[in-house]
Amino acid sequence: MKLYGALLSPFVRKVALVATEKGLDWTLVGSPPGGEDAEFRRASPFGKIPAIDDDGFLLADSTAIVAYLEAKCPAPAVLPADPQLRGRAVWFDEFADTILMGAGLKVLFHRLVGPKLLKRPYDPAVADQGEAELPPILAWLESVVPAEGWLLGGTFSLADYAVASALRSLQPVGWGRNAEAYPATAAWYDRVAARPAWQAVAAIEDARRR
Repeated sequence: MKLYGALLSPFVRKVALVATEKGLDWTLVGSPPGGEDAEFRRASPFGKIPAIDDDGFLLADSTAIVAYLEAKCPAPAVLPADPQLRGRAVWFDEFADTILMGAGLKVLFHRLVGPKLLKRPYDPAVADQGEAELPPILAWLESVVPAEGWLLGGTFSLADYAVASALRSLQPVGWGRNAEAYPATAAWYDRVAARPAWQAVAAIEDARRR
């Protein structure tokens, strides 16, 4: 499976983590958001990352791709069968994508991606806005993270990969794992980061940054 995007993106990383957790083979094809490569655009007509080409099946959007992978390879599951747990897993995925990264992307793009990686116009005032929005979001997460196990309790799920992936993306701009300010979140993050699939994807990501 070709995975279009960059692993700095929490959404691309989330798909890579789920695919790796399920033992699926994938190859990263470097593609910036809005890239004009023809093969990438066939998979993602609006230039959003991630996108996949799975033996000719084209699909964009991380949540849609995870749903596809879950149906294609049900075990190990990342979406619980229990209705309430599944609903909570999807909620945390949405929280990571649109609430946590809704604020976080303002910082990530306007502090790092725009000025340093893509050399595109950026606005420090937007980054300041994101940094003002993040503390109450992270405080809420700290209040709900369990002392042991995973975000859904004893069931590891998409929720853990989605939220932890967002925090890893925010690490380079100073808003990722912070054991002093958010100790419960940091301990939970470390449990996620110890999983073999996380370690494998992190090694690929780190190698590409060198």
